[in-house]
Amino acid sequence: MQLTNKQKLVVKDHDLGYKIALASAALLGSTIPQAQAEVLGWDVSTSFLGYSEQNRVSAGEFIGTASKKYHQTALFDIKVVADVLTGASANGAVAQKFAQTFTNPSGRGFYTTRSSKTPLDKSFKDFRGALSLNWSDAITDVSNYNIGSNISIEYDYLAFSVNGEYSHDFFQKNSTVSLGVSLGTNQIKPVGDLPIAFSSMFIDGVNRGEDGNLPQGFRDTRNGNSDNNTDAEILLGFTQIINRRMLMQFNYGHSESNGYLTDPYKILSVLDSNGVTQDYLYENRPRSRTKDSFYVMTKYHLDNSIVDFSYRYMTDSWNITSSTFDLHWHFLRGNNSFWEPHIRYYTQNAADFFTPYLDQSATVPGFASADYRLGNLDTFTVGLKYGFMMNQNHRAEIRLEYYKQQAKNQSLVDSMVATSQSSGLSGLNLFPDVSAVVLQFSYYL
Repeated sequence: MQLTNKQKLVVKDHDLGYKIALASAALLGSTIPQAQAEVLGWDVSTSFLGYSEQNRVSAGEFIGTASKKYHQTALFDIKVVADVLTGASANGAVAQKFAQTFTNPSGRGFYTTRSSKTPLDKSFKDFRGALSLNWSDAITDVSNYNIGSNISIEYDYLAFSVNGEYSHDFFQKNSTVSLGVSLGTNQIKPVGDLPIAFSSMFIDGVNRGEDGNLPQGFRDTRNGNSDNNTDAEILLGFTQIINRRMLMQFNYGHSESNGYLTDPYKILSVLDSNGVTQDYLYENRPRSRTKDSFYVMTKYHLDNSIVDFSYRYMTDSWNITSSTFDLHWHFLRGNNSFWEPHIRYYTQNAADFFTPYLDQSATVPGFASADYRLGNLDTFTVGLKYGFMMNQNHRAEIRLEYYKQQAKNQSLVDSMVATSQSSGLSGLNLFPDVSAVVLQFSYYL
């Protein structure tokens, strides 16, 4: 699969936030309907999600969860995820004023992008299956633990992780500190094997390997069929009940990733002095990355609604810094129903090795990527969720959101291009906006 933003770590801010939401609602005296009815002693829920980018990636996802209590304090959770992705994904090359031809990642066949259009690889497709298991229990009246594991399998990616968390309450359970850790290992086995960093994409107008035998020129750009990376993350948390209406949470996270972190499907255009593409090189990223994040959330209970606002700041060793502002406003209605508007804004600066393209006259750097997800960008999300009781025990939720991503790399392009290069790139939209619609239906049995 060509998307690299996979969930490999189980200890996440939003998981803790969900637990806190339930706890805070109880502490604040809210009336919450029973979310799940027991099925042979299990609490079961299902969710179906559809995601569609305009003229790009589409995805469908099923999520099933089941939990069961043991001896009053212990809880066993199972989560199953299955999703299908298909569509077109940007390969990293820049648009040109003429049609461009690229070799498929498999080395068999090719695809052509029309003039003035962002090059998109339409062979993108994948199926993912994931299974998570989690066990939590009380150690004492004021301390708890949970342990878990996760495995995710795709056609070209295998991920496995284990995690654990310890929490302790203070001051009559008004304050909670927590420590979570997660360790993961991942295998990357891309379609067409691993490309050699900065090797030229092999494009042969006569033999494109459609007979099942990969051309020698394509095989010369490969370096083995798989590689690995590892992840380690630690999360420190503090939660404080301020009063009967207000709760706050603070988290600090540190993670380290080592190994193969390059996207094997991304390339860079090499432009001459006129801004015309002369070659396509496979990207290369550092084999290590550290991240530090700071997260603060406040939840306030008004008379008939709950406001949930959070801010997250992240910085990493690739020189990316990001800020995320997230607002949920939960309006309680009659008949155990609710409306929940959602607004989210995310902004980041580019990685230090991000570049829209390579200059033919310049020395090839040690690391470079034209993946727009590593560039300067802003994203906006607006949405609405509606929840209602279908009968005495069954509840349903419908969520509709609109997502828009805007790249902010034009100033970087302006600083790179020479006057002659600008003539070849003038009038081309190198970083078009990406928009998507998300529709999710959840049903609690």
